[in-house]
Amino acid sequence: MNESARVAPAPPTLTEANTAFEPGDGHEALAATPEALLQAVLAANRRTTNPRLRQILDALLRHLHAFALEVGLSYQELEVGLDFLVRMGKATGPEKHEGILLADILGLATLVGLIDAKQALAAGGTEPALIGPFWRAAQPLRENGAPIAAEGTPGERLFVNGRVLALDGKPIANARVETWQASPGGLYENQDPDQVDMNLRGRFETDADGRFSFRSVRPSGYAVPVDGPCGELLHAQRRAIMRPAHLHFIVMADGYKTLATQIFDAEDPNAYRDVVFGAVGSLLHRFERQPDDSFRLDLDLKLEPGTMRVPMCPLP
Repeated sequence: MNESARVAPAPPTLTEANTAFEPGDGHEALAATPEALLQAVLAANRRTTNPRLRQILDALLRHLHAFALEVGLSYQELEVGLDFLVRMGKATGPEKHEGILLADILGLATLVGLIDAKQALAAGGTEPALIGPFWRAAQPLRENGAPIAAEGTPGERLFVNGRVLALDGKPIANARVETWQASPGGLYENQDPDQVDMNLRGRFETDADGRFSFRSVRPSGYAVPVDGPCGELLHAQRRAIMRPAHLHFIVMADGYKTLATQIFDAEDPNAYRDVVFGAVGSLLHRFERQPDDSFRLDLDLKLEPGTMRVPMCPLP
């Protein structure tokens, strides 16, 4: 839901609540049919003053009622679903965001990213990929070429060299590049008490040629958290739970739409069965082995012109 749709009106006063019905609203009994019920629910939404919120709710209500009718939803099944939502909230905390995880494993986050990037993709822009539940606020600003891996972090050495470009290939200077990754053990630092705070995370600014670079370790694939309701859903679906090795990027620059994406290790077999459906298009890269047995990753991140927006950060 966009920012305009999130604006909530002030709660009604008692007088306003008591005069909610106006002439023409109808005062006859509601017919006991699904069709009449849907029309009444849609009518109740007409007072929503935010037009985008009204549009979203109208569509949600229509599809929600159609879904319940299609599957013949029982009240017991409704209770199970509502309990699932309650437990999702309880499972969300400093280490993970269960709601984001649900959007990921249902493919919804990837779908919304593709919708947002439709014009950019038609013009050769970089494919988006979901932000996921592990981006942290206030990631440390580092100099280009600096390591994001703390001293003593195990793993094969990785050198990342990137460029931030406009769709026409023009370099974008002073772009903000956020990056984060899991360790070779498959854990983000906020999940792992053995890693120092903000390990394998960094924020960079591009130079006059749109370049940024950093040193790290080759990431590993990992299983998504399955200790909450989303894990129960994956088990019920008999689905694999692995994500391929990848690095996250968020790129922000004045005059350009924000790009959230991931770069995947094409040699990881899970890149072709990603549990969150994120490994799309040209986001699969080969991490090139160097003569000294380190690895090198070169990448271009192409941004679409538009309004920059800072995404909602799931973790402090």
